[in-house]
Amino acid sequence: MPAQAIWASEAPADNHPARLEIENAMAATVALDRNKLPGGGLPRIIGNSVALQRVLEIVRIVAPTEATVLINGETGTGKELIAEAIHKCSDRSNGPFVKVNCAAIPAGLLESELFGHERGAYTGAFARSVGRFERANRGTLFLDEIGDLPLELQPKLLRVIQERQFERLGGATSIHIDVRVICATHRNLFEMINEREFRADLFYRLSVFPITLPPLRDRPEDIRLLVEHFAIDCAARMRKRITAISEEFMAALMRHSWPGNVRELQNFIERSVILSPSTVMSGSLPELNGPSKPSAAVTMEEAERSLILQTLRHTEGVVGGQKGAAARLGLPRTTLIAKMKRLRINCGQGSTLPARSTGSAPISEDPIFPIPPQSESSHGTARNSSSQSGLGGVFTMRDAEREHISQVVEMTDGLIAGEGGAAEVLGVPPSTLRSRMKRLSVKS
Repeated sequence: MPAQAIWASEAPADNHPARLEIENAMAATVALDRNKLPGGGLPRIIGNSVALQRVLEIVRIVAPTEATVLINGETGTGKELIAEAIHKCSDRSNGPFVKVNCAAIPAGLLESELFGHERGAYTGAFARSVGRFERANRGTLFLDEIGDLPLELQPKLLRVIQERQFERLGGATSIHIDVRVICATHRNLFEMINEREFRADLFYRLSVFPITLPPLRDRPEDIRLLVEHFAIDCAARMRKRITAISEEFMAALMRHSWPGNVRELQNFIERSVILSPSTVMSGSLPELNGPSKPSAAVTMEEAERSLILQTLRHTEGVVGGQKGAAARLGLPRTTLIAKMKRLRINCGQGSTLPARSTGSAPISEDPIFPIPPQSESSHGTARNSSSQSGLGGVFTMRDAEREHISQVVEMTDGLIAGEGGAAEVLGVPPSTLRSRMKRLSVKS
């Protein structure tokens, strides 16, 4: 075995599925400790970072209650696993756990899928159909991607959650149910409410107990455990003998920002196991170390918040005036203050940006958008530029938004909607993104 290999020892050749013997057994700790989260058949949640442990502690607290839970998190962070853990740790664990992906079912069929239909309710309805709410009776219904729920269905969902009864499509008889609802989304529902794409009353009913999952870049200490787990699992399934992971490859995995989070890491490790020519997995280092577009890996809200923070740092916390943050960003002072309030930014935050945890490297050292120092020449340039609106800014909010959207659209090869599309990466509805692209003259 090469000297630069870690965590596994050589295993004798045989015809059985690949086995990897981890040198430090504690390195494969499953963070979902059954002493903390009682219940059988719990999903495997790998990691021992403080951020993940904090989430699991919240799960332990809310699981025994009947509260409706809204799970927020970027794509690939494990929202479904957390929802299942809540169900398994609740008094409903012996009941059904029914999953519905609101984004995967066509809008015209989603009502029938959720609430069922009677025979003859519509063309092709030859028999009565039981909906997901009925199937989840005395259990839990998990509504994934709740942000994609059509606006016309939202009042009916609100009524079902509040009154615990509904009628099948084409029926007149009220059906009473006992269902706990857990929802998940990667979108900014506050922004969708402002865009009138999501009902405020439904949002407040769903977010009785919100849980926010940390992205993988915020818990880099879990990457090693996840890599080992995925490598062992993939090697066993593919009956391939992998005995170690090179040190250089593991270091590259730890440095990578993983915008697709755990799902992206899992797929990358599976691909690396398939392509590995020897028993020591080394993967594709150029793919991990190559040039990247860091700003394209964050949502619009994150990009906006980082730009405002960096601008406040340059202006030493000054918001108004000719040299204030509002002028640099090309925004009215009141508009910037409203954005800061919505993003929970205090003026004092601009002077010292939050320290970034070692090894996470989610984005560049200066977050998101570089802002040149404001000099006399830049003032002159800004005054001569119509795009700066004569406010003396060198990189306005509009410029930053246009640049960020352009990079994400390019990164997704022009794909706007659907899984892996620009709207999903940015955390906004496709209609909102298309509207912004049209306003900012961004081509797909």
